[in-house]
Amino acid sequence: MSSDPTLERIARGNGLALCAAGSWTARFAPVLERMVADAEKLSGTRPNILIDVSQVSKLDTFGAWLIERLRRSLTQGGVEAEIAGLSANYSSLVDEVRRVKAEPIVETDRVTISGMLEQIGRAVAGIGGTLIGLIDMLGAVLAAAAHVLIRPRNFRLTSTIHHLEQVCWRAVPIVVLITFLIGCIISQQGIFHFRKFGADIFVVDMLGVLVLREIGVLLVAIMVAGRSGSAYTAELGSMKMREEIDALRTMGFDPIEVLILPRMLALVLALPILAFLGAMAALYGGGLVAWLYGGVEPEAFLLRLRDAISIDHFIVGLIKAPVMAAVIGIVACVEGLAVQGSAESLGQHTTSSVVKGIFFVIVMDGVFAIFFASIGM
Repeated sequence: MSSDPTLERIARGNGLALCAAGSWTARFAPVLERMVADAEKLSGTRPNILIDVSQVSKLDTFGAWLIERLRRSLTQGGVEAEIAGLSANYSSLVDEVRRVKAEPIVETDRVTISGMLEQIGRAVAGIGGTLIGLIDMLGAVLAAAAHVLIRPRNFRLTSTIHHLEQVCWRAVPIVVLITFLIGCIISQQGIFHFRKFGADIFVVDMLGVLVLREIGVLLVAIMVAGRSGSAYTAELGSMKMREEIDALRTMGFDPIEVLILPRMLALVLALPILAFLGAMAALYGGGLVAWLYGGVEPEAFLLRLRDAISIDHFIVGLIKAPVMAAVIGIVACVEGLAVQGSAESLGQHTTSSVVKGIFFVIVMDGVFAIFFASIGM
């Protein structure tokens, strides 16, 4: 058929002309791929090669990309290659394809010291950028809070209550269930090992201190980071993709004050409540297992628990909770506002929000442990 694609080679002095003709469309993809692959082998054989497309009857994006790929391949081989004979109908298509930048070939099989140092440098720079973003968000939230204190009428109470319901009230069942099970596991394992030394009752000491000071608030914070932190990032990221945040700025509203401050306040109020409920559920689960599995009567459990813990243990847990909530909220909001206009970006930043939130929660727990140990609490 006359519409079948061809690529004829014609010698012209020291140069060479590749005359394309026929239909260069995706319908003839296998034939075109073979012809272009054979023509790419001419790289370096002639000082200049002209790609003549004046006889091409039909051209789509696939054909235009093959012609541009041929030109790039010949150019990389040290040949002066250019495309000639483009009709007015197809010149814009080839120009559009030419704007697509070819990705450089990265050699992954060679590991060099300079490459390793570059990766380390980029990682350190990324950490620095993350910390700067978190500090910037913290400052913006504090500035918005100060503005609301000056003008209380700007405070969005309805939005705050809505987010408080989502973060706190709806999270109670899962938090209570998980912490109850964790308390049961800690109690069972403690009794199993303490029984070897005839010290079953000391499981109450371990359970009380661990739950009130460390495990209770840390476990609840991790669950909140995975549940509410990811939700915040997804919500803000979706708004960013739909340009709703830009619309707020256009209307003269501050997105930090309208969107982020109510979420932050709800999270700071919710986490201490959830940590308290989680600690009570863990102690109840631990006491139940100690009674049924270890033979520790409820009265003895409560008496030992009263002697083993003090108000300081309870205060330590409650002090940690709002700080961890603020860290989770800041990380989630920073990642949400960093989302670009694609679903892939939304998924990446949502995952990054959960990972970074849990990481910073654990780091803050370690910092608090050192601080309270240094002041004797």
